[in-house]
Amino acid sequence: MKEMKVDAIKDGSVIDHLPPGKALEIVKILKPSPTASILLGTNLVSGKMGQKDIVKIVNHELGRDELNTLALLAPEATLTIIRDYKIYQKSKVELPSQVADLFTCPNPNCITNAEPAASRFHILPGPPREMRCHYCEKVYKAEEVVEGRV
Repeated sequence: MKEMKVDAIKDGSVIDHLPPGKALEIVKILKPSPTASILLGTNLVSGKMGQKDIVKIVNHELGRDELNTLALLAPEATLTIIRDYKIYQKSKVELPSQVADLFTCPNPNCITNAEPAASRFHILPGPPREMRCHYCEKVYKAEEVVEGRV
């Protein structure tokens, strides 16, 4: 089997163990800088998963909100932070118990859409991954809330 070589990155983030077909969706949702260098690997062979996607983002470390979003879409993902060509930190993403002021509630009648109030969602145990609005108590699939569609 032929191997493709990819240069190491000096500084940035590597998101590994993404479900196959999720890499592009993850990049669109994380919205890195338009000038960021991004490498996508899709449907790669994985001993652990069979197939996987991987994303490398040069000169960008994922922040807390980005990690929470990533955990909602790909809870099995691992994140590696690279600094000066060395692994600075490697960890599995952790699904938060709740997220605040990160997504808009899809319910047009929710108080967060009528008044200047920060949205808050409770992450429900699953699968499936679902989120319950703290205010209107409606339950939605995590992917629908994260992607802003219901």
